[in-house]
Amino acid sequence: MSIHLQAHAFAGNPLRSNKLVQSPNSALEKLKSLLLRGSEEDSTLEVKILAFRKGRPLAQSLDPVGDSPPVWHLSWISPSQFKEVSVDSFVYLGSGEGEDEAYWAVEVADTATSRLGGGSDGFCFVELRTLMVATDWTDTGAMGELSIAGHARALLDWHRTSRFCGHCGSVTVPIDAGRRKQCSDESCKKKIYPRVDPVVIMLVIDKENDRALLSRQSRFVPRMWSCLAGFIEPGESLEEAVRRETWEETGIEVGQVVYHSSQPWPVGPSSMPCQLMVGFFAYAKSFEIRVDKAELEDAQWHDREYVKRALIAADYKKSQRTAAIRVNEMCKGVEKGQSLSADFKVESDKFSPMFIPGPFAIAHHLISSWAHDERAPRELEVDQRQPSSSVSNL
Repeated sequence: MSIHLQAHAFAGNPLRSNKLVQSPNSALEKLKSLLLRGSEEDSTLEVKILAFRKGRPLAQSLDPVGDSPPVWHLSWISPSQFKEVSVDSFVYLGSGEGEDEAYWAVEVADTATSRLGGGSDGFCFVELRTLMVATDWTDTGAMGELSIAGHARALLDWHRTSRFCGHCGSVTVPIDAGRRKQCSDESCKKKIYPRVDPVVIMLVIDKENDRALLSRQSRFVPRMWSCLAGFIEPGESLEEAVRRETWEETGIEVGQVVYHSSQPWPVGPSSMPCQLMVGFFAYAKSFEIRVDKAELEDAQWHDREYVKRALIAADYKKSQRTAAIRVNEMCKGVEKGQSLSADFKVESDKFSPMFIPGPFAIAHHLISSWAHDERAPRELEVDQRQPSSSVSNL
């Protein structure tokens, strides 16, 4: 069956969709005031802070109700808990629906606010990838919280990796409530903006033989296959990147490139704070595979029915439920610090020789929409004079 989402995981951030009722600098002045007072005398101002430790957001979990799995939530903490944390460490995430609601994120050291996230208080610092798997993709509220956590982590990781000016080497300082940085050298004053690393991810299609090209990397768990992907190089269009990466990794020549959708991906390598996955269908002009073993473990053509059977056999709900239960245990201190970074495998009673990444990944939706013939990508006219056309996203 096909899974439809209103937005990809990490997209649809409700704080970003709200109008900025108060400017970032105005919100920062109010935060400074609260931190200096060490209390929250101004009850009309709602300031909420999301703490991170080693890139993990602070979360809590509600026990299951009936047959439903546990539900995790972000743990928003009041400014009074962060009196010893420098105001320059905070990044502004946005406004809530109320006039005075302001949301912030901060990375805290193991020693700072050590009482948080110990499990005994019902809170735990949880890997973002773990929360990603544990999120019920049919729950709009839960998906919104995941996107907030992703945005916050991307900003905090960027602050960590941009401590010095790339132009003159001087120390950088945050401006605009942590949404920008600036060189501290008066003769430079170069502004630095949050880093986004664009990546093309493509499902290569053999239209004539009704097949799709899937690949494996050595880091994948056993039997997992996915789309080809690669970073865009300077001076290169998205379509050119699709064609180049496909040729370099598999020796397949691509003609028409058709846009599908895009997804923020803040759970990549820590040196790359936030990737933007830009998804495409790519139509093959040649079909003999030549795998670059330095990049891939394997690449193979798979026919539509084979891929459909793999999607049907996968129990994505079971995987989500298992992850949600583990998050609940971690928040109770049962499995403190456990990571599910390798627990993306989804099994059911129906064994399949391969499986596809879950609904949290854009690769799933590229593969699923082709396998179920949605919006009929194989029926698009392949015309090399047309550099690209678009397919509406989710």
